[in-house]
Amino acid sequence: MWPFSSSANAGLSFRKIDPNFAIAGQILPADVKKVAEAGFKTIVCARPDGEEPGQPTFAAISTAAKDAGLEAVYIPVSGSIGEGQIIRIEDIVKRLPSPMFGYCRSGARAGSLFNAAKAAMR
Repeated sequence: MWPFSSSANAGLSFRKIDPNFAIAGQILPADVKKVAEAGFKTIVCARPDGEEPGQPTFAAISTAAKDAGLEAVYIPVSGSIGEGQIIRIEDIVKRLPSPMFGYCRSGARAGSLFNAAKAAMR
């Protein structure tokens, strides 16, 4: 898997794939404050709810994000990324504040989603 960096001041592991987008594995509602402290402005969840037992729901992450002053969006990806998901992430990248923090189980789907949006915007 990719090498992830750690924001020493926030205690959060992530990998920057673009100056305005970083990816990580699953986060918990308690981690959202760390996401904000690391300087991120928007959280993008690419993981469907209920994918794994004990996984926090997007609603729980979204509530924590709102409390931390962050935007949060839900674009679940199961299997291949569809046209609707690409249109949605492209809109979000254009409209919502960055830098953005994308997550899923490993970070791969969040990264693929962002890269698909970048390719569509070229």
